[in-house]
Amino acid sequence: MDTSPATPLVEFRDVAFGYGARAILDGVSLTVPRGKVTALMGASGGGKTTVLRLIGGQLRAQRGAVLFDGQDVGRLGADALYAARRRMGMLFQFGALFTDMSVFDNVAFPLREHTQLPEALIRDIVLMKLDAVGLRGARHLMPSEVSGGMARRVALARAIALDPDLVMYDEPFAGLDPISLGTAARLIRQLNDTLGLTSIIVSHDLEETFRIADHVIILANGGIAAQGKPDEVRKSTDPLVHQFVNALPDGPVHFHYPAVGVEDDFGNPEGGRA
Repeated sequence: MDTSPATPLVEFRDVAFGYGARAILDGVSLTVPRGKVTALMGASGGGKTTVLRLIGGQLRAQRGAVLFDGQDVGRLGADALYAARRRMGMLFQFGALFTDMSVFDNVAFPLREHTQLPEALIRDIVLMKLDAVGLRGARHLMPSEVSGGMARRVALARAIALDPDLVMYDEPFAGLDPISLGTAARLIRQLNDTLGLTSIIVSHDLEETFRIADHVIILANGGIAAQGKPDEVRKSTDPLVHQFVNALPDGPVHFHYPAVGVEDDFGNPEGGRA
């Protein structure tokens, strides 16, 4: 496989996916540059998490191809898919730590599950990963004993335990205070560069995400509304992108749910019925 920097690690080619009659993605083509931080953004329900699930093979494209390092994920058999997944790390929203395992055992879990390494080596790897996120001293704590920001860092250590090529982050900043949010963002950027990772961040936190991203993709209406460097996306003249990056209450995404005219509704005894 071609692993040169010019070759994208992830590529979507004319991908379509939906639930029943509801189309989520309709002919989406995109690339995720190798070794970079790519932000995947857009309004709620726009298909961002669906993109992550397609990459991981939890969902299969209904049309087109989802390529991971040149392999069509949708065509992989079980063994090949599991092998591809071992090259991916995932940080779930709010961390999703195992509540009955210590911080140490949460990070050790993928190593024990997917390798035959001796326990002494697993211990050293876990301590190195925890040290990278500043939590080596918290290894004996339980998830209930750490803050939300610390739990997110433990989850990040677990996501990089197997030295993946790709790390996917699903809303890594949700619910964090400003200090924890800034810490998490810096860690994502530093670990991406230090470990030579490729990162995909699904996030609604525009300022922090734009600050650390190399490449931004905004999904809307089943397709791509804009993509490019953060500054390029900020300057987009597309009305939907302009509304999104400026957090405007009205625009292509309407504040009001469709309804009959005000003059036809108020004072009309039929207007209040479902």
